[in-house]
Amino acid sequence: MKKLVILLAFAACLSAQELDQSKLLKQPTDTWPMFNGDYSGRRYSPLTQINQENVKSLTLAWAYQTHASTAVYSTPLEVNGILYFTLPNDLYAIDARTGRQIWHINRPAQGGLPGAGHRGFAMYKDKLYFASPDAQLICLDARNGKILWQIQMADPALKAFGSAPPLVVGNHLILGISGDIADLPGWLESRDPDTGKLQWHWDSEPKEGEPGWETWPHDTDVITRGGGMTWLTGTYDPELNLIYWGTGNPHPVEAGDARPGSNLYTCAIVALNADTGKLVWYYQISPHDTHDWDAIQTPILFDGNFQGKPRKMLAQVSRNGLFAVLDRATGKELVVKPYLDIDWMKGLNDRGEPIPKKETEPQLDGALAKPGAAGGTNWNPSSFDPTTGLFFAQARDSIGVYYVTMPGKNAEGWGGRDFILHSKSVMYAIDYQTGKVRWTRDMSGSRGGFAGTLATAGHLVFTANDSGMLMALDPATGKTLWHTYGGGGSTTSPMTYELDGRQYVIIPSDGVVYAWALPAH
Repeated sequence: MKKLVILLAFAACLSAQELDQSKLLKQPTDTWPMFNGDYSGRRYSPLTQINQENVKSLTLAWAYQTHASTAVYSTPLEVNGILYFTLPNDLYAIDARTGRQIWHINRPAQGGLPGAGHRGFAMYKDKLYFASPDAQLICLDARNGKILWQIQMADPALKAFGSAPPLVVGNHLILGISGDIADLPGWLESRDPDTGKLQWHWDSEPKEGEPGWETWPHDTDVITRGGGMTWLTGTYDPELNLIYWGTGNPHPVEAGDARPGSNLYTCAIVALNADTGKLVWYYQISPHDTHDWDAIQTPILFDGNFQGKPRKMLAQVSRNGLFAVLDRATGKELVVKPYLDIDWMKGLNDRGEPIPKKETEPQLDGALAKPGAAGGTNWNPSSFDPTTGLFFAQARDSIGVYYVTMPGKNAEGWGGRDFILHSKSVMYAIDYQTGKVRWTRDMSGSRGGFAGTLATAGHLVFTANDSGMLMALDPATGKTLWHTYGGGGSTTSPMTYELDGRQYVIIPSDGVVYAWALPAH
């Protein structure tokens, strides 16, 4: 009889593995239904059970060991008490209360870039979606991990690969492509979540006659050589029906003489109509990029007062060392300020976009520039706390030396090389009203890692440092309120949810997924 009860409970668990789509429009509480938690990308939780008063009592609720040789880069989804997360070649579903494995699928990639970090699943109703390292879009049954269909998105022979989960908007599955080795153009597209049928397609590099075409040279075929990759998952405003995405660097990489002009729409934040893919506005935060400063960092959406008036805003803590706040309906620049010491720009143009300094571009005998090629921030997501008005970002305070290895207009692929002379991990708390840094905290260490952040209404910021220390910080000061050793570098962002009246904080570290909670009574 006991076995029957267990089997019936397990069957009920499987039958309940369907996402209520209305959860996508709410702040994450009992559900974390998408990469960033909700459409805003703020990575902010309204949960307060774990707070400044009791966080020191956090204890390990459970730990799941993947036994994988690669670290967990993905942010788990949590739907109906089940966590879903990925490694490049492994897909998992585990019980969110206990860490017990429900299913595990091993799928070795065939080409592409199988060693690249993978950011996780997307979910629509009872289906999961995985952009694979061999550039396939794979649809799975959430109940058992069975593959329902798969579509080849790009050519893995050109080292195209999937690294980010799609964004589910209504009946649209919106996704991009990754790749930076061969000359591969970037794009975004929308597909039907039930069938995979293409709905619309948008290219990062414009076609002849389209706006932006004039920002590339046309005495060569350089505009066809790639770049503008859409490495990370974007965000969405349901009222404006706009999706917001960051794009990567242009090709040839670090060889700017081959492509004079601003090279739209690379290293930009773009706003597209979610139903048609039509470009509504853009803001290019690294015009004519020559330092591999992809602008793929999450465009974070928030509402608030700016200069005494309510505004619908968007902010990005960018890889080039700039913090930008834009009006998200129009793309108008509101604040553009360095959050770390930079030397590559000489001011802003009439669109409020940076004007690069020629002398910091890669040279045959090398040129120094701040930051180094690793950036400021990179793919690790930032968070926003509406109670303090602060953005929290882990970044590298760095200096790089940049060489051009393929001078002239015939460069292709990687036309340069870069070396980091100095790099220190730092946490930055940035005031959106002014762009000023309120506080910083040294996060350097010997174990590596590059953790993102999670802000909560319990007045906490969860993250990890480069020594493998998992921690909760005071958002007003950066003071440590709780810490424990995770055993390795954290390479993803914490997330949180509440089930049966108990709040859990999930912080993966290397190949282990840790769940922390207050002691059970």
